Amino acid sequence: MMNEITLAPAPAPLIERLLSLTTDSALSENYACICARHEHGVRSVQIDQPTFGVVLRGAKRLHAKGADALSLSAGDMFMIARPCQLDAFNWPDDTGLYLTITMPICDEVIGAARMLWAQPVSQDGPDVLALPAQRMAPQLLAWADALRAGAYGPARAALADLLVQLCMLGHTGVLAPPPPTLAAQIRTLVAAQPDRSWRSRDFEDALGLSGATLRRRLAAEKQSLLEVITEARLSCAMQLLYTTRWPVKTVAARVGYQSAPTFVRRFAQRYGLEPAHIGNAG
Repeated sequence: MMNEITLAPAPAPLIERLLSLTTDSALSENYACICARHEHGVRSVQIDQPTFGVVLRGAKRLHAKGADALSLSAGDMFMIARPCQLDAFNWPDDTGLYLTITMPICDEVIGAARMLWAQPVSQDGPDVLALPAQRMAPQLLAWADALRAGAYGPARAALADLLVQLCMLGHTGVLAPPPPTLAAQIRTLVAAQPDRSWRSRDFEDALGLSGATLRRRLAAEKQSLLEVITEARLSCAMQLLYTTRWPVKTVAARVGYQSAPTFVRRFAQRYGLEPAHIGNAG
């Protein structure tokens, strides 16, 4: 039977400060407020860059292949240290709401943390780690306060400090550069314009590759161009389903699907979950 790691919640003041960010729409472009109103699970979610999150309401379970599942409750922080696929399960609290604040860590922040750490880093370690958010309270509070003040440089500095603190706890893998993949580059391009009618020529021009080279490199990664484009669009759709109350039809259109039933079918095939089961649609 799979072992689970259960973590204690952080004190309320830190969570209250982070919760206050989720109500400020002017700041929402700096992070994602992942919200759900139904208990649900989603399988094989592709994560392409290091990402941290704090569970604010409800409970969460994360499972990366080959690792123990992590069970988190309100007040717990998680860090996805490297590109991977995860199974995730989310449970609303007694009020019927699940809420997590998350943010991908940009290359500039990771680079700054490497300079501050200035020691060797390990490629080993778990894909996902978790700890009580209170252990990173100074860094999380500094990040939140800097965002609220519109001071984005200090906000990034606070995140770099957070990564350094994780290294001090032995998690240096958060600073290890991930192996570059063509599929990840393509997903990044599609994510910027998920409703665009993408063609192979678009990626060839953007990445400076011939069509043959693009196909050969994707084949070496056991991917096809259509699969990567679909993955990127559905990932964008999941983000919208968690962060807005848009109807499923609107989400489908925003990620390039003219047919909502087709979108629902492909989303369910990919994640094992129908979009409406997240429960946010207005």
